Amino acid sequence: MMISAVSVCSITNQTMLLNYGIQATVSSDFTSPKFYQNFMHLPSKLNAKNSASRNHIFLFGSKSGNVTLRTVVCAVPNEQDDSERCVSHHFADDSVVIHPLDDENSQVPGFTPQLQSDTDIQQTFMSQGNQESLLDKLKAGQLHVLAMEQWNSSRLKMCHWNYLVSATNLIHYLALKSLDIEHIKEELSSLGLMNLETINPYVLSSLSACIQMLNNSKSDSLHGYTNSGEVLPICKSSQNRTKGDLAITAMMKRASSNRNLLLGTLQGQRGTHIMVTVGQEVVENDTHVAVLIEAGATIFRINCAHGNPDIWNEIIRRVKKSSQVLEKPCRVLMDLAGPKLRTGKLKAGPCVLKISPKKNAVGSVICPAKIWLSPQGAGPPPPHVSPDVILHVDGQEFLSKLEVDDSVRFCDARGKQRELRILSKYAIFSGVGFLAECRKTAYVESGTVLRMKEKRRKYSVGFVIDVPPAEKFVRLRVGDLLILSRDSSDELDESTSSSVDANRITCSSGYLFDSVRPGDPIAFDDGKIWGVIKGISISEVIVSITHAGPRGTKLGSEKSVNIPESQIRYEGLTSKDIMDLDFVAGNADMVGISFIRDIHEIVVLRQELAKRKNLNLGVILKIETRDGFENLPLLLLEAMKSPNPLGVMIARGDLAVECGWEKLADIQEEIISICNAAHVPVIWATQVLESLIKSGVPTRAEITDAANGRRISCVMLNKGKHIAEAVSTLVTILSSKYNKTKAELKPLLLSSHIN
Repeated sequence: MMISAVSVCSITNQTMLLNYGIQATVSSDFTSPKFYQNFMHLPSKLNAKNSASRNHIFLFGSKSGNVTLRTVVCAVPNEQDDSERCVSHHFADDSVVIHPLDDENSQVPGFTPQLQSDTDIQQTFMSQGNQESLLDKLKAGQLHVLAMEQWNSSRLKMCHWNYLVSATNLIHYLALKSLDIEHIKEELSSLGLMNLETINPYVLSSLSACIQMLNNSKSDSLHGYTNSGEVLPICKSSQNRTKGDLAITAMMKRASSNRNLLLGTLQGQRGTHIMVTVGQEVVENDTHVAVLIEAGATIFRINCAHGNPDIWNEIIRRVKKSSQVLEKPCRVLMDLAGPKLRTGKLKAGPCVLKISPKKNAVGSVICPAKIWLSPQGAGPPPPHVSPDVILHVDGQEFLSKLEVDDSVRFCDARGKQRELRILSKYAIFSGVGFLAECRKTAYVESGTVLRMKEKRRKYSVGFVIDVPPAEKFVRLRVGDLLILSRDSSDELDESTSSSVDANRITCSSGYLFDSVRPGDPIAFDDGKIWGVIKGISISEVIVSITHAGPRGTKLGSEKSVNIPESQIRYEGLTSKDIMDLDFVAGNADMVGISFIRDIHEIVVLRQELAKRKNLNLGVILKIETRDGFENLPLLLLEAMKSPNPLGVMIARGDLAVECGWEKLADIQEEIISICNAAHVPVIWATQVLESLIKSGVPTRAEITDAANGRRISCVMLNKGKHIAEAVSTLVTILSSKYNKTKAELKPLLLSSHIN
């Protein structure tokens, strides 16, 4: 005889841990109604008859005539183990699980004990053919799910009441994932019952419903029926629960409620929010936020690694103002910088803009450079205008006299005489703007004088202002040496990089120099540049570049540094994060915890928010490291101890570098599955529609990638030149439905004639 058994698991490692003996007995007394009164609430804390029962399961069989056999399964702690005895109180009030025996061939004389190890339990679940039916396997899986819930009851008791149901379903999902269920997927699919890959948000209800359907499909003569033809439920308590908080409809409402609490309620038919990263450009452009909101953005992200409280406050003020004027609700997420390794600052370059027309192979101009002229603060060019250079001009009289086809002359930074021709004139937010062209290369700096000749030899004069400094960088090629210095100075002059025939850049974090070893791989700028550490000292790390672009790749200031195989011990929330949290807690709707790795960081955050008495601030766990991914279930359960709205961001940039490009797709899917089981909204970030944002033209792969965003709660876009166009495109993609697309397709007309 082979009886389905249940194992007890811990979510710590998500593997089968039979640290408790499971005692199963069969008796003809089970048919007595008195048995149910005495044993339905029997505590599972029973004395083991034999200390050897640890890590094993006792199974007993019995020969019976007209008696329906049933099995009582209960957890029995090993009283000789202090660690088990101290946690046994978690099971003091657990009900006994009643399970019918389904094997008609199991009738043997007397009681025959069988001993099964933890390996046998897995084999029992995987058994085929005559050993167990599909129904038996599903019942065994359900018992396993319930046992894991009991095992983790202490964790569930610590969760906030708002997350208790979600945390319970998460544990059910992890229990099911710990079993090898591949062999029954095809059986379920062939019967058209359910797909085990899609039941994450409501595990127990789906299993119970499937078991009930299989029971109902059996005739009275099949297993699991009493003489009266009545089906005996596997577990009465679980059957009642699947009609309450754990019901499928209730679970779906819970997931929707958690999403709305964190991200807000969406207007219209679109089911996915759009988040846009913003920064200094909002302060410089009065209409930038309004344009993005009109395009469809609902959440704005501020990275605390850049800027300061004055800039952040102005950004939030403009977001709230534009949201109120347009009557479109928006929220603000502020990401704490975290312990991320970044390159240091390079000395700022000169304040010069280069105007470069496009030329062919022989140097002839094939497309003049496009220049946008406007007063400072006038707003961006119209969406259909894509200038190569934007020049802010001081001189209201000069701009008021400009007309189409006028010529504007100037002397560039090299003393070369150059000319601009006005192509078109546009009315913008405050005043007018002009699109001009230039057919020769020019270098324009702040203070450059623009002259327009009028009648009677008079000239109108304007001045170029606020030209930003040119970004400094080092260009790295395969085989180059790069020296990372612990230099404490804020800026590094490029003149220091030539003394040892190697490029040099700083990294202010001491983690890098204290933990790396020769031979460790190292990546820069989200994996655009790779190298191998060749040597280390107290103040320097020497890197040999192994991967870069064919013509070299630029590495500038404030770019990411990743060392996937090192054992760097980060401090979690940094002192800067704690200081920034004062501003975030009082001004933002959500806070992002960058590079989260273990539950200690959540404990610290919860304590800091308690000090500030903020229980409504949304918390976003940014998964961008291997440790963060592997500890995600524990991180979620720890975060569920507080009432703050909770979400997870898949930061695909650092995550791909840390875990490997080839593993990113699988890791991404697993994170989404875990979050769906926990009813936690997911934010999808990094390089979504990146080509469209930067160049104005998307790739085909980007469109497909963006379409996958329909499955999640929010998609994040990074800032760029064509960000408004990217938001509009993403709205169209996310709003598209399969049925709508199908309706637009013309039906295939079949003909009886073959040409």
